[in-house]
Amino acid sequence: MQALYAHAQNSNTDLAIGERELIRSIDKLYELFIYQLSFIDEIFAFSSKRTEEAKFKYLPTTEDLNPNTKFIDNKLIKLIRENADYRRNVDRYKISWHEDEEMVRNIFNLFKEGPEYKEYMASESKSFKSDKEIVIKLFKKYILSYPNFESFCEEKNIYWANDYPAASGYLIKSLKLIEQDWDPLASIPNFHVKENTTEDLQFAKTLFRLTLIKGKNYEQMISDRAKNWELDRIALMDMIFLKMALTEFVEMPTIPIKVSFNEYIEISKEFSTPKSKTFINGILDKLIVELTEQNKIKKTGRGLME
Repeated sequence: MQALYAHAQNSNTDLAIGERELIRSIDKLYELFIYQLSFIDEIFAFSSKRTEEAKFKYLPTTEDLNPNTKFIDNKLIKLIRENADYRRNVDRYKISWHEDEEMVRNIFNLFKEGPEYKEYMASESKSFKSDKEIVIKLFKKYILSYPNFESFCEEKNIYWANDYPAASGYLIKSLKLIEQDWDPLASIPNFHVKENTTEDLQFAKTLFRLTLIKGKNYEQMISDRAKNWELDRIALMDMIFLKMALTEFVEMPTIPIKVSFNEYIEISKEFSTPKSKTFINGILDKLIVELTEQNKIKKTGRGLME
């Protein structure tokens, strides 16, 4: 969507240039994903460092000398640190949190005082499941909600301002997919889009390309059904959403109609005008009926037409 918007705003209509920009933006989304994952790792590293330093205080307590190391021994974090794909990308992006230690400290202190951390540390369970759950809770409730972290990401890279929610969602899904037997040489699950052969990247390129190629035809279809609306009065974002939805309806036989329909309604709530949801809903409703009657929507598989 962002690549199509940028292409529409740019006087250069070269499809190849637009596709290269799309791939570049996907790479930046992956970079943000790795930054977020690295920050989780850094929280645990900070906790380990502070636990070790406490042993050398002038008057260490019994707890300082015999600390509960359950958090810093987290099995999921250990797997992530041992993963070659993760380590390679941290090095490639030259990620360092040395200058941001105050933010790391602040988030860790907030987390340590929270009920999730206290309950986790008090529990006798040492399962991989509980270790995974505490990592996800740390990320969702404390890192993502910390304003300075989001601001840091937005200032770090111009692409990241809109990519923050998407990268966060992918990371949560990835963490949930990691199992105890995860091969250290395997890719990070769910979000490894660096190779041109990956399904997600191929989908993005196909959707981008076909939306542009079929765009003029779709504009006419939309205009014919948008009563009381001139083409130039339809918001650019709404037009892009409608074209993308039509591309999925007509050109992508394995994606259910309902999935495409609901997806673009939801995206419009975040990226377009307050009235966009109703407008897009109405236009797509009409087009689905007409295109189905004309046998132009052909889905393969049970339930895909619903």
